Amino acid sequence: MSGSDIINLITVFALSVFVGIEVISKVPSVLHTPLMSGTNAIHGVILVGSMIVLGDAHGTTQLVLGIVAVIFATINVVGGFVVTDRMLEMFKQKPEPKKPSSDAGDRP
Repeated sequence: MSGSDIINLITVFALSVFVGIEVISKVPSVLHTPLMSGTNAIHGVILVGSMIVLGDAHGTTQLVLGIVAVIFATINVVGGFVVTDRMLEMFKQKPEPKKPSSDAGDRP
């Protein structure tokens, strides 16, 4: 990798950080948690990508980094589903409690 390639990668990274901050700052706080939990659940693509890279790993360092990537991606996906499920539970209607029947008290 040459020096210009590294500068290009750093430039893309810095610009993506600024764009990410601008996009996230425009999201209302009420929508931030649902948006992030849904995004984390969709990140299953990252899990698949990390497993593909792990399958092509050569050497101990690449295997360790691949395993760490798979673990972090799995935690991200599972956490996204858990948070999304908990939020959806808040919007479900609770069943009404059953009222005792009045027939039992009328009989002698």
